[in-house]
Amino acid sequence: MKVKVISRSADEFTRERSQDLQRVYHNYDPNLRPQEKAVEYVRALNAAKLEKIFARPFIGAMDGHIDAVSCMAKNPNYLKGLFSGSMDGDIRLWDIASRRTVCQYPGHKGAVRGLTVSTDGQVLVSCGVDSTVRLWNVPVATLTNSDDSADNSVEPLATYVWKNAFWAVDHQWDGDLFATAGGQVDIWNPNRSQPVNSFQWGTDTVISVKFNPGEPNVLATSASDRSIVLYDLRMSSPARKVIMRTRTNAISWNPMEPMNFTAANEDCNCYSYDARKLEEAKCVHMGHESAVMDIDYSPTGREFVTGSYDRTIRIFQYNGGRSREIYHTKRMQRVFCVKFTCDASYVISGSDDTNLRLWKAKASEQLGVLHPRERRKHEYHEAVKNRYKHLPEIKRIVRHRHLPRPIYKAAALRRTMIDAEKRKAERRKAHSAPGSVVTVPVRKRRIIKEVE
Repeated sequence: MKVKVISRSADEFTRERSQDLQRVYHNYDPNLRPQEKAVEYVRALNAAKLEKIFARPFIGAMDGHIDAVSCMAKNPNYLKGLFSGSMDGDIRLWDIASRRTVCQYPGHKGAVRGLTVSTDGQVLVSCGVDSTVRLWNVPVATLTNSDDSADNSVEPLATYVWKNAFWAVDHQWDGDLFATAGGQVDIWNPNRSQPVNSFQWGTDTVISVKFNPGEPNVLATSASDRSIVLYDLRMSSPARKVIMRTRTNAISWNPMEPMNFTAANEDCNCYSYDARKLEEAKCVHMGHESAVMDIDYSPTGREFVTGSYDRTIRIFQYNGGRSREIYHTKRMQRVFCVKFTCDASYVISGSDDTNLRLWKAKASEQLGVLHPRERRKHEYHEAVKNRYKHLPEIKRIVRHRHLPRPIYKAAALRRTMIDAEKRKAERRKAHSAPGSVVTVPVRKRRIIKEVE
């Protein structure tokens, strides 16, 4: 005799909390649910609207500087530690969790232009317009006990005086060397008071420098002669150079694809390049209405944040032409530096109004501990939004942003100028001999030439 027994696990119907709804299981056969797509579309629409309702990206401001914040650096060995330097020579170590100053580093006589931390998180390197490079010890005890140490100040481990002002500094990944940018590119060893190597291509000031995270001996710089130069420490001369129509203010390498880097330019755009093919940009990231001052990649390598002279912060996908988020406040002035935190959850900006500001990387993300049921709900909302994001109503809601009136007017004016240039180019081409006017793609339009 054959007996069929209905059995089920207790985990399938046991509620996690007494307030939870009883679980109900559905048969998802499409023949039995003819309205499933319509229901999912309404859910996607509601999810997009709810995301806008709960979008509160600003968390708080960290004040303490008495002049504009000019540069920042993350501590790769400590998640909550952040260093900031200001135009009055003050350097501070912040605890992001409590948003308070942990330690101060006095000593620079002018603006601090560059900060970087060694890979082990023990040494901070700073440089400024007073032509000095200073090495500081990062106090580990202060980082772990930040409650009663607001007035701590530290003496430098070493001070190196050089012949020109410095504009940027960056530390080698998994190495002992660091590079400074100024009248030339100098490579320093922390145990020596003179540079171990120097590179120069042209006579203009170098304004930014970044080491490659995948190949520690390769670094990229940008200079005031509108050039981007790649250097290899194993060679006695620079490797490659590309000259653009406008100056590049900052460079950031993609940590997950170390052959790619993105340059923040004066022409309101960012340009992503493959270091092996510099004759054209891989992608042009548009959206800012004024010069882009700083850029930093997320540790995931899937997106980056930019800060601009137009008083906004934007977050771009690594391969997206337009920003997915625009952050601004009434009191925030021109943004000079931006950073992603090491866990890619937050964005920190430093601006002309002496404040550092802490933002969520995802504007509508719920802070705090999420229960499994809440996490599953958020994942489902994201899934249905991605499934129907191509439909016009959902696309309109997701893309919509409220902008301050000056930025909105500047964007309208910039669109008018771009449209006028397009019409002018089309008319010139229409009234010229066939083939005499060649249309240059946007990815090559801002590049003058490449030099090897």
